[in-house]
Amino acid sequence: GLSVGQELVFFRWAVSAGGPLSYRSNPYQTNLLRDGVRRYLQLPADQTVLILHAKVAQKSYGNEKRFFCPPPCVYLSGPGWKLKQEQIKARDLGEADFRVCGYMGLDSMGSSLMETQKLSFEEHCAKALYISDADKRKHFRLVLKLFFSNGQEIGTFHSKLIKVISKPSQKKQSLKNTDLCISSGSKVSLFNRLRSQTISTRYLSVEGGAFIASARQWAAFTLHLADEHCTRSEFPLREGYIRYGSVVQLICTATGITLPPLIIRKVTKQYAMLDVDEPISQLHKCAFQFQGSDRMYLCLSTEKVIQFQASPCPKEANRELLNDGSCWTIIGTETVEYTFSESLACVREPVSPVPLITALQLTGGGDVAMLEVQGEYFHAHLKVWFGDVEAETMYRSPKSLVCVVPDVSAFGSDWRWLRYPITVPLLLIRDDGLIYSSSFTFTYTPEQSFIPGQQVLSDIPQDSDKLLDSIHQEFTRTNFHLFMQS
Repeated sequence: GLSVGQELVFFRWAVSAGGPLSYRSNPYQTNLLRDGVRRYLQLPADQTVLILHAKVAQKSYGNEKRFFCPPPCVYLSGPGWKLKQEQIKARDLGEADFRVCGYMGLDSMGSSLMETQKLSFEEHCAKALYISDADKRKHFRLVLKLFFSNGQEIGTFHSKLIKVISKPSQKKQSLKNTDLCISSGSKVSLFNRLRSQTISTRYLSVEGGAFIASARQWAAFTLHLADEHCTRSEFPLREGYIRYGSVVQLICTATGITLPPLIIRKVTKQYAMLDVDEPISQLHKCAFQFQGSDRMYLCLSTEKVIQFQASPCPKEANRELLNDGSCWTIIGTETVEYTFSESLACVREPVSPVPLITALQLTGGGDVAMLEVQGEYFHAHLKVWFGDVEAETMYRSPKSLVCVVPDVSAFGSDWRWLRYPITVPLLLIRDDGLIYSSSFTFTYTPEQSFIPGQQVLSDIPQDSDKLLDSIHQEFTRTNFHLFMQS
């Protein structure tokens, strides 16, 4: 591979040549686009597609249809949807009933016969998806296709990888094979199924600030290992895989509402096992005992979430008898979020593939500071923007873009006197003006030892170009800091 310097020389040659490897838009287009990006940054009209799904799926055998549980869900959010709706209504005057339509299925691995299910955006869920034993894959993705009701395609969106399992693992989980283990800080869903009937499935959820057992919707909870010797208000979080007998905290990812500290217990034939400390596995049956209570467990009663007191077993002190409502199935969940904005362009092409940034890697410094943007779904028609400044961008692969970090002077006339860090958002913009925002920012930090204090500034003569040059050089050799906003 090329070194940073070689890559930059090649890069700059390609830009100046303006040939097939031209990386910068023409100046007129860039100025127009820059004005639009400034407007967008002041008032982002984003459209977000959020897909929630389980990490594992149980295979169906023969004629059975073992529907994915919890069912994959899709949520649309952001002010851009309403804006787009108004644009289409204005253009297609006959279109009275405008809405978004969605179809979800499994990625087809080259087959065009993909079984899809129409999504109801009232329920948000695709409740009848399954994977048959004819499908021999160990992993797959869900595919979501979105359209407007006038037939215009919005785009295609993928879930994260889902692992296929034949049935919940009965053998003790080993931390050598962590595929099915559940780690502290990961997201889970909990559901309860009376007498193994699909129709009776209820999910732990949150509504109106209270925990409920819902037959219609499910919530994702962050499952944290908590310190056993701390009060509820100050629970410090720990890392590692979660084992039975651990004290855990369940926090709703959507609302932040949390249950009191709970001890997670393995369930065998409706008994809570008090002496089991093996790692928890996907789709295991478990129970949640309130820490410090007298055998009180998290339980559902129709829609209500209550506490149930288990019965001791006189002959076996290491187990307690539960009722149906206090036996929960645990499964890891994933969230993938795609955000885009059509505010700068009347886009006729689908918005997909929507790029996702996962990490940033800075190389070089001074005049050759380059940033590698790592992620998924990249292509050659994307440019990296630092706020409202376009960067020279080179496409490496669907997982990597490289760009030249713009000089800090590009961010305004007062940069020379700046004594504070400048933080700018990182955007990806497609050739046609479609904006993809990200949760990443880039920070320019002045070297404090080179930046004079306020008292010194007042004594600097107006023509002190030499000092200004030294400050400028220090800026271009600046400490660059990258961080991700939560």
